[in-house]
Amino acid sequence: MRVRQLTAAAAALLLAAGLGGCSDDPGPARTPAAVPAPAEPTATTGDVGPVDRAAVRDGGTLRWALDGVPATLNVYQGAATADSALLAHALYPSLFRPDEHGRLAPDPDYLAGAESTPPGQSPQVVTYRLNPNAVWSDGTPLSAADLDAQRTALSGLDPAYRGGRAAGYDAIEAVAPGADPHEVRVTFRRPYAEWRSLFGPLYPAAETATPAAFDQALTGGDRPSAGPYTLSRYDAEGGTVTVVRNPLWWGEPPKADRIDFLAAPPDQRLDALDQDRLDVAPLTAAVDRAVPAPAADASAASAPASASPSASPSVAPPPAAAPESAALALRRAESLPGVTVHRAAAASLTQLTLNAEHAPLTDPLVRRAVTRAVDRQRIADAALTPLGLPAAPLGSHLLAGDQEGYRDNSGAVDQADPVLLLDEAGWMRPAGGGVRTRGGKPLALSLLLPAGSATAKRTADALTAGLADSGIAVRQVPVPAESFVAEHLAAGDYDLALFSRPVGPSPASEQRPAYAKPRPDPDGVPDPGGNFGRGGTEEIDRLFDRAAAEPDPAARLDLLQEADVRIWQLGHSVPLYQRPELVGVRTGVVGAGAYGFGWPRFQDVGWGR
Repeated sequence: MRVRQLTAAAAALLLAAGLGGCSDDPGPARTPAAVPAPAEPTATTGDVGPVDRAAVRDGGTLRWALDGVPATLNVYQGAATADSALLAHALYPSLFRPDEHGRLAPDPDYLAGAESTPPGQSPQVVTYRLNPNAVWSDGTPLSAADLDAQRTALSGLDPAYRGGRAAGYDAIEAVAPGADPHEVRVTFRRPYAEWRSLFGPLYPAAETATPAAFDQALTGGDRPSAGPYTLSRYDAEGGTVTVVRNPLWWGEPPKADRIDFLAAPPDQRLDALDQDRLDVAPLTAAVDRAVPAPAADASAASAPASASPSASPSVAPPPAAAPESAALALRRAESLPGVTVHRAAAASLTQLTLNAEHAPLTDPLVRRAVTRAVDRQRIADAALTPLGLPAAPLGSHLLAGDQEGYRDNSGAVDQADPVLLLDEAGWMRPAGGGVRTRGGKPLALSLLLPAGSATAKRTADALTAGLADSGIAVRQVPVPAESFVAEHLAAGDYDLALFSRPVGPSPASEQRPAYAKPRPDPDGVPDPGGNFGRGGTEEIDRLFDRAAAEPDPAARLDLLQEADVRIWQLGHSVPLYQRPELVGVRTGVVGAGAYGFGWPRFQDVGWGR
């Protein structure tokens, strides 16, 4: 698979909850860009308290909301969703798992240790020591064969494998057994510093060794897994996935007997919690996309019962706008008896992207003026304060505020007044104020935003008002989530676009496609790929490539900071804030909440004593 290709899963993550999508669950693990003496994180993703397993009783069933039973459990297939990732964390290994700040560490249930050859030694070889007790549910031990088959499937070298993710796997030359059956040696064809992000989740070789096996949807049946739970029921039509304790599990025993994952569309989750039909329910979309309640029948709403029949009927109020409906939904969630609403900043960055191929944004002066005119604090206040989250604006395109090494690089760009930049570009403001013009044309920009999202609407309103202060008119264009990417972002049909992009601990690999310089396609036309801003430079590409190969964490972070500065200076986009994450959890449930960078440790989740 070419990196630039968007799968359905990528599009779903791109339009993450709070700005267009539905599910709040984190995706697969990624690699940290750790540094010896990092800047202190400015916030903490995740709102899950430490679990004392002794305080969690054995037994019981948990009911966990899904958007719907996913078409596949293979997160690398195009049909995968965030719910695929959630279920995979219960059923499949990830050799490394992130903490609340995105730092990856070996998961001892699967990995006894891992070590790379010293920096500068060629070729780079990573030696993995698999947990000797780790076995698939058919009794087969985890082995080099599983890692090698996954490398083949995801390397992008064989087009017969549909879907997939090339980041990192295409850097692997070979996978081979080591000194014993539990040792695996992975040799890289080029240095790859973010190797910890690989093999998470890991699938058995039987599911990935051939294109026919990999391309088949991974659902129910007697397919081997290797998590604390194993699949008991996969009923897409009935909307239920049930997992039960894995009888061959070698780690700390799961606390709950079983977990029922139930399809519950976001608009039904508050009712399901209120009626005690769910125990854990992501609520970001339920709040963000709340719609007004249906207007009461006019005759019923006309007057109190004691009023005379001749009294004039009252007029039903107009439907509430999305932000007002969202506020009502949040208040309802907070008032549900026996339910706690957990809040966190998600591992996803909301940003404003500027289309450098659309006039007048083809002019670097205009792009710089727009980026300078964006009031990030005003926008963060509008978007996050109503949800009870800190209004923390972002200053990095590549790192979240709670990641090690985060730095606000917005001050590195030209600090010129946007008014002066627009004057210099020839866009003049009338003496009495109003919209700027040049050659009789107004400085009016379209703003693409996900339709029906209250957070997006609050963000867009604050952005529109802020740009108007500099004489820039904004026309908001709400677009349904299902057509947002293919018909608008990828087609370049916009001036400004508002969306969220996942962020993880492997920014050199993960974020590069979003900022890579567009390359000519076979017809010679520049192909933006995943770079929806359509602007880029050879220098930015080189900085990402050097960072991905740099083994020293501090030096790698320096390269990423330099790339971020260059992206700011290019006027490519403006990072705004981390999107919100809300999760409703029933009283007595332990180990569940808003996970931020992490994901559930399912063997610890259960009912308190």
